[in-house]
Amino acid sequence: MLADGIYRLILSAPQVAADAEPGQFVHVQTAPQMSRDPFLRRPLSIHECSPQEGTIALLYEVVGRGTHLLSHLQPGDEVDLLGPLGRGFTLVPGRRPVLVGGGMGLAPLLFLARRLREAGQRPAVLVGFRRGRDVVASEDFAALGCQVEIATEDGSVGFRGVVTTLLEKHLSSEDAVYACGPRPMLSALKDACQQAGAPLQVSLEERMGCGIGACLGCACPTPNGYVRVCTEGPVFWAEEVDLHG
Repeated sequence: MLADGIYRLILSAPQVAADAEPGQFVHVQTAPQMSRDPFLRRPLSIHECSPQEGTIALLYEVVGRGTHLLSHLQPGDEVDLLGPLGRGFTLVPGRRPVLVGGGMGLAPLLFLARRLREAGQRPAVLVGFRRGRDVVASEDFAALGCQVEIATEDGSVGFRGVVTTLLEKHLSSEDAVYACGPRPMLSALKDACQQAGAPLQVSLEERMGCGIGACLGCACPTPNGYVRVCTEGPVFWAEEVDLHG
């Protein structure tokens, strides 16, 4: 456990680790073996990935029965998962990468930060939490050589306020912004990036039934209809989706 109710799960999954791209996710069966309760899988972003070791890491918060069961796994336990799934982030060359995570929305950004560092870029990482005691993973970004800034709503760690305000203090037209977090945060980021002329990619957090585009449970509105977050996302260019609904 990294903080109250927040866990990192490391899985041996050589094929997933070999194929995964930053921003993709796995669909995890949380029910114990020989059980179907809970019936639906849980979509979790790939937080870290090591093709050399054949492992992936998942960062999650216990918010219900499924994640509660995950938090009680022991070394050697087997987990059924599908993945890697979905469309990940597109690296934008020639711009300063700025990664913005709200709460557990930072989960897919560490894998992205590592990939950007491998491409010779040094990301700025802005993460926001409600309270200082909720802060996790900031040291992992720092260990990669990223410039890290933290915002907490209670002001106990870093900047006092929300992470969108922190971004607005630094944002320029020379940036490329990659973000994941609550929908209101992404909506505010979209407005700020449009004003600054900075491209923005967003990773959407949605409930998913199947994870392969069949059930339509994760449909998201766009200017031209709907898209399925599980297959056409979870990462979109901000102008592709309606974040204000």
